[in-house]
Parts: sequence; C-alpha cells; structure tokens
Amino acid sequence: MSGTSLDGLDIVLVQFEENVDKIDHTIVCCEAVSYPVDLEESIKNAHELKIDQAQVLDKAIGLFFAAQVNAFIEKNKLDQNDIEAIAAHGQTILHQPENGFTLQLGCGSTLAYHTGIPVINDFRSLDVIAGGQGAPLVPKGDFSLFHGKAEAYINIGGFCNISFKTKNKIQAFDICPSNLPLNKYARLLNADFDKNGEFAQAGTVNEILLRKLNELEYYSENAPKSLGTEWLNKNFYPLIHEDLEPRTILRTISSHIAAQIANTLNNHKIESAFFTGGGAKNKFIIQELKNKYKGDVIIPDTETIDFKEALIFAFLGYCYLLNRSTTIETVTGAALSLCTGVYHKPGYPIHSQP
Repeated sequence: MSGTSLDGLDIVLVQFEENVDKIDHTIVCCEAVSYPVDLEESIKNAHELKIDQAQVLDKAIGLFFAAQVNAFIEKNKLDQNDIEAIAAHGQTILHQPENGFTLQLGCGSTLAYHTGIPVINDFRSLDVIAGGQGAPLVPKGDFSLFHGKAEAYINIGGFCNISFKTKNKIQAFDICPSNLPLNKYARLLNADFDKNGEFAQAGTVNEILLRKLNELEYYSENAPKSLGTEWLNKNFYPLIHEDLEPRTILRTISSHIAAQIANTLNNHKIESAFFTGGGAKNKFIIQELKNKYKGDVIIPDTETIDFKEALIFAFLGYCYLLNRSTTIETVTGAALSLCTGVYHKPGYPIHSQP
C-alpha cells in the first residue's frame, strides 16, 4: 500500500483463515519503506506528465515496489513460493470518477516479473466503470476483519475516510483532506510532517480561513463521494493565503479536520470510532476531536494504525483469488458489488515443442 500522503510503501505478509462466521488474519511480518527523494518528487509532479513520461514513471514505481518486496522476502527469510499473490494498490496520480477514470501507477507486470509472484492491482477502475466512485474500498476489510471493534472505522491518511452501518447497510466516504495538506505546510517548517501536531499546537486559529474551509461545498454533499488531489488543488489550497504563518495554517487545518470528523460522527449518531492511519498518532488532532465528540475514540496498537490499509488490500487480493466481491455498491455508488482487480502472471518461461 502506498497512499496519497507519500509517506512510503507499506508491506505486510498476511495469512488468512476461514472460520464459520468470520475470517481470521495474522500479520506474519510488516515493514514501511520510504520513497527515494527523486522518485517521490516525480510522483508529486505526476499529474503534469505527458503520456510517455507517465509510462516511464509507471515502470519506475513498479521496479521500486519489486525491489522492496524482494528485500522484504530476503530480510524475513521467506519462501516466495509460499506467497499466493501480491495485492498492490499502486500510487494514485489521478482520481476523476465523475469523468469515468481513476489512475494508480506501479506497473503490475513489472512487479510480477521481477518478484516471480502473481500480482493483483487496479482495484478501483472496474467500480468506476460501473458508475461508482472507485472508493473507498477499505470498508470491505473493516467489517470483515475488525467487526465489533466499534460502530465506525476512520482512517486518517492523505484523506480521512469513514465506514459505518446504517440500517444494516454499510456506508462509507471521504470526510475531508488530512495528512496531504498537513504535510505540505509542515515542509515549510523543514519537517516531513507535523509530529504529534506540535506545530499546530504552537499556532493560532485563523477564524476566517477556518470558516471558509468548513463551508466548502463538498461537506454538504450526500454520499457516495470521494476526494482526490485535483479537488485539493482546485478547491482547498486556493483558500489558503501564502502570507499566513505555517503554524497558523497547520492549527487551522487541524481544527478543520477535527471539526469535520466530529460533525460526521455526531450527525450520524455514532457512539464509538476506531482510528487508524498516520493521523491517529497526531495527538493534537485527537485531543481536538475529543473536545468536539463525546463518543468513544478508540486508538488501537501501532501495528494496526500503521498497516491496516495494507492489510486490507491483502484481504482484497484474497477475495479476488476466491472470486468474491471486493467492493460494496452502497459504499461506492456503483451499479453492483464487483470482484475488481487485474491479475498479472509472473511470466514463467514457456518452452517450445521440439
């Protein structure tokens, strides 16, 4: 899994076991790997690339993924023949379901060939073709792997998303931007991210900016709905004047994130929420949230916080191999639930007949 916040590649080896009423999972080993600086910069500017340049980047990301998987296998003394498949989310560079497409880079064929392991990727495109948002996909795993932990599941990553049940139907959507804008303005203070929300805590809220952010049209729209970097560039960032002090911006955005999460939980009368993603470690945002939301805020162990999305994409790969649905129609808005993904063979040598 590699998310829009570009904080690196998460790799988990997961073993699944079928039981009568649930699917058990065991994380055998896991690791987070940072992107090389040059590759990270290329990904940040990917939306500006021409077709041939995007193809080059697609293969470069695939090669990086393959190198990290091979190193992970060697480091953990694994046998690649014991691994059924690699489920790879890829790196999202365009997400425009309203125009009928979503694009994640990280060539599946490159990854399969260089690891010798089958790859399943492109989990979102088929859902978009069927009229869905192509997102979120995580709820499929939330309610299969973490059932009963809370009434709602929230991941604070590049964007913040939620999944919960209403009248026994799963709903899910992106709540608001999260780590993407926070990381952007933390870099103005020579940091990759705002650790524990310390920069934000040292700043002051700009009430005018906070009001403008909270009044964005997206927040009054009904689900299913999802966010992408294009929306940030068009709607979110233009509201933030460059002459504002970075700590002020971080404080205001952090307050905005906490307010939008609390509004969502309160409006849907949700009494407990299970938080994962890098933002779950942001102590300032969590405290701000607790000031606005009186339900239970559940923060799990660090491994679950860091690797839940990678774990769930492994689960989606597991579902694909068993020809089960990987999407939920009530969540994405597609015409029906689908078994999405594209399968890439490793390219075993075929010997011609003598």
